[in-house]
Amino acid sequence: MQSSAVLSCQGAAFSRAEKCGQEPRTSAELAKKIAAPAIESCRQSEANRQPPARSAEIDTRTRMLLEQPIAPMILRLAIPNATVMTVQILIGLVEVYFVSRTGVDGLAGVAPVFPLVSLVVAVAQGAIGGGIVTTVARALGAGRIDAASETAWYALALGVPLGIATTAAMHVLGPTLYAQMGISGNALEIAVSYSSTIFAGATLIWLFNLLMAVVRGTGNLQVPVIVVCGGALILIPLSPALIFGAFGYQGLGPSGGAVAMLVYYAFGTLAYAAYLWGRFGVLKPSFRLPKLSLEPALAVLRVGGMSAVVSASTNLTLAIVTVYVGMGGVEALAGYGAGSRLEFLLVPLAYGIGGPVGIVIGANLGAGQTERAVKASWIGVLMACTLTESIGLAAAAFPQQWIGIFSQDPSVLRLGAEYLHRVGPFFGFFGLGYVLYCVGQGTGRMGASVLAGLVRAAIAVLGGLLVVWLKADVTWNFVAVALGMVAFGLFALPPLISRSGFE
Repeated sequence: MQSSAVLSCQGAAFSRAEKCGQEPRTSAELAKKIAAPAIESCRQSEANRQPPARSAEIDTRTRMLLEQPIAPMILRLAIPNATVMTVQILIGLVEVYFVSRTGVDGLAGVAPVFPLVSLVVAVAQGAIGGGIVTTVARALGAGRIDAASETAWYALALGVPLGIATTAAMHVLGPTLYAQMGISGNALEIAVSYSSTIFAGATLIWLFNLLMAVVRGTGNLQVPVIVVCGGALILIPLSPALIFGAFGYQGLGPSGGAVAMLVYYAFGTLAYAAYLWGRFGVLKPSFRLPKLSLEPALAVLRVGGMSAVVSASTNLTLAIVTVYVGMGGVEALAGYGAGSRLEFLLVPLAYGIGGPVGIVIGANLGAGQTERAVKASWIGVLMACTLTESIGLAAAAFPQQWIGIFSQDPSVLRLGAEYLHRVGPFFGFFGLGYVLYCVGQGTGRMGASVLAGLVRAAIAVLGGLLVVWLKADVTWNFVAVALGMVAFGLFALPPLISRSGFE
């Protein structure tokens, strides 16, 4: 096709030359002179009609994202991705367990700090980190390895100021915030001490998660598993040693757990930096700080900022529902708490699938493979919905088996079962919304997911107010939770149907 077009252009050029009335001796030279730009123009036109050629530099892992069957590939990537998420959640739970051994004041002091640390991790890993993941994947899909490698420096450039800002904010607001939560006395002192220690190293938390995002963007999810699990093996013995003391060393009390966490993040950050700047993977970041521009950083922050709204609204929804359910008494709160723990486990499972989907979308959009990116989105949605809905239906059918793990109190069992009966059948919508959140990160269009998260929070607020106003049974709050899940999934769906961000 291209050769025939060139011949056609060449013929047209010679025809124009013949009409110029030049001497036969010079007509060939004149025709060549006229034909050359015409031929080049046609070649350029034909090249523009072809899909973008893949660079010969595209690595094997990126080719996997661009060429291998989608469903098996997502499953293969989902296992290590979900493992990283699960282990990080378990690390936090183990930390709380060790601190709880110091007494009630220790547990009460750390309890309000732990959700704030988890929120910083969620924003760094899933929100801003999600923007970095898709930026790296898209650059590699387009064969722009240098641009992808430079993202490692942008991760540092973003992580340091965000970490310093987090430290400053918690230093100023932390003591007042914990006091407003009703904590006082020794528990408040422990809360302030633990918070001051862990947030003093907030930069390490940010750098750990942003550098991990750079590695994940290449499609390499094995290195994060090694780093996170290896760090956990260090943290588990180190934490109690620093809290209670060991080998003649006097422990630091609850703050020792915060020190152990910072050691974990410090070693992990060094491991990711060594992997990236040691050039063990496809990325080859320069050893000198390159000239960074504002636009790539703003692109990451634009996606990450909107993603942070979704993460914050999810945590806000859980907090609102907890307040309303708590009005029904300790048993209602305990029953809801036991039932909603299962919802927390849906996050690593849904993100385990959604994270790889975002990587696949970014790489294929970078390579100009729009149809494959759309197909990966629908496959990811189907997989996440099937998994989370299956868990929800099983929990609704056999609620006692799950609630009984946490309590055998009849009231707690009854209220926990009521939660799973009313909310469990709608878990599939949670999986739908979460994967669509990752799809939005891949396409750079987060508006629908932000709207979905805010609508979910609004339903929780208005639903709870309605229950209070009607003086209805506290379990009607669970209906609001279910409706919120439906909204979270459905309100994020239109961009995928209309292919917004794909074209």
